[in-house]
Amino acid sequence: MKTIKTTILIWLTCLSSVSFAQKETNNPSNRPNIIFIMADDHTAQSWGIYGGILKNYAKTENIRRMAKNGAVLDNAFCTNSLCTPSRASIMTGQYSNVNGVYTLEDALDPERPNIAKELQKSGYQTALIGKWHLKKQPTGFDYFKVMDNQGIYFNPTFKTKEDWKDDGQTTGKVDKGYNTDLVTDFSIDWIKKRDQKKPFFLMTHFKATHEPWEYPDRYKDLYKNVEIPYPGSILDFGPEANGRTFKGQQLEDLENRWELYQKHPDTYWTSYPGMPFSINGLDSIQARKKIYQKFVKDYLRCAAAIDDNIGRILDHLEQTGLAKNTVVIYTSDQGYFLGEHGFFDKRTMYEESLRMPFVICYPKEIKGGSRFNQFVLNIDFPALFADYAGIPKPSFIQGKSFRPILEGKTIKNWRKYAYYRYWEHLQILPAHFGIRSDRYKLIFYYGSLLDMTGGNKQPTTPAWEFYDLKNDPKELHNAYHDEKYQQLISQMKVELLKQKQLAGDNDANRPAMKEIMSKYWNK
Repeated sequence: MKTIKTTILIWLTCLSSVSFAQKETNNPSNRPNIIFIMADDHTAQSWGIYGGILKNYAKTENIRRMAKNGAVLDNAFCTNSLCTPSRASIMTGQYSNVNGVYTLEDALDPERPNIAKELQKSGYQTALIGKWHLKKQPTGFDYFKVMDNQGIYFNPTFKTKEDWKDDGQTTGKVDKGYNTDLVTDFSIDWIKKRDQKKPFFLMTHFKATHEPWEYPDRYKDLYKNVEIPYPGSILDFGPEANGRTFKGQQLEDLENRWELYQKHPDTYWTSYPGMPFSINGLDSIQARKKIYQKFVKDYLRCAAAIDDNIGRILDHLEQTGLAKNTVVIYTSDQGYFLGEHGFFDKRTMYEESLRMPFVICYPKEIKGGSRFNQFVLNIDFPALFADYAGIPKPSFIQGKSFRPILEGKTIKNWRKYAYYRYWEHLQILPAHFGIRSDRYKLIFYYGSLLDMTGGNKQPTTPAWEFYDLKNDPKELHNAYHDEKYQQLISQMKVELLKQKQLAGDNDANRPAMKEIMSKYWNK
């Protein structure tokens, strides 16, 4: 009798263990699931966890929840601050000059190797849901459901393998609802229906917080009768006061778009919330402040919906027992100006545009409340995915895994410089490349479209900018001509060429660039 009771007890214990394992992951290899959540233009200034004037205004309780339970990167940077190129770098682990996606008009070649293909080959079930923006059909995914091009905020159209056409061609199915909510619905639904015998890799990509910052009705009264604080450089109206070498995308340009939309609502390329809007009768300072208040409130309302949906994903993982064995990352494809320097948009190598906010949770390895200041680039992300998946870093990836950093370990010879290049030349935002160290930044605005797609063929006069980020963290004084920095600048020019070469960025076949370098490098 005792033997029978013991056998029954062992059998019940085993059954309970199997049941729990099936509920949690049912993954024989116990490799972690990876969920990579990415927004568009959701800049660090609006996350709260990075401080700043918006920290007590932004609705980010779930981002803060992730930071409390995981790690925050204080120095994550993009290598080309534009949506399409940054996404290509995250997929391939390569700089723009290697993966061939330089500008907004370029497409990622479906035949090119990418991290999803590698994870898929290693046994991961893979899915992509939301914004793709790389023009041609995604490859490496068992399932994808993506919007055409930028997508729209309300009642968007999504396309799948079954009805695929490259971006710009009418196809897909309209889904009723708000884009950010829908992308989360589809993501959670896919997690529920996945093959539970395999680990999974899910890329959940929100359209928000991209222009035109349309928000769900639940947030229409958020910030009502509230005055949002102004950046210190909100009244920077041009380069004259600070030595900046270009005009930039000023807030008044945004107001011009609002005005055009109000005049031609049926034919304009997008719609905007909160209309009508007018600055008639206001002086330049009053007008800029009014533009800023509308812009930043729309932006933060739009961002609040992202935070809601991050919470929905986290809740689902906790409720199903998946949280323990799932790496969850939230980031943005680049930064964005929220009135700093009087700007909106991104593209430049200034901090607000260059910086990618990044938070990661993985309870098995990452200590909650951790922060790290090592330089991480978007080309490093796929190397990290491969590391967590237990596969060797694919040879095509130029970046490096920073998993040991997240575990609190020291990596010898980790990078000391971030190399950046923006290729899509515009007269108000010239093409440029540069490097950033822990204290200094050197930028060369070569000012030519070269042989790139899109952009403006009219060149600008090449120029240099240099910033001491310790003494001038807001980059309000171009110190390139300051006598005390001349020796350091000469040294950094040597380092800039070295980092350019390490990135594989070779302009040898561009005669125009050779001429520019010859004439302006030592100016």
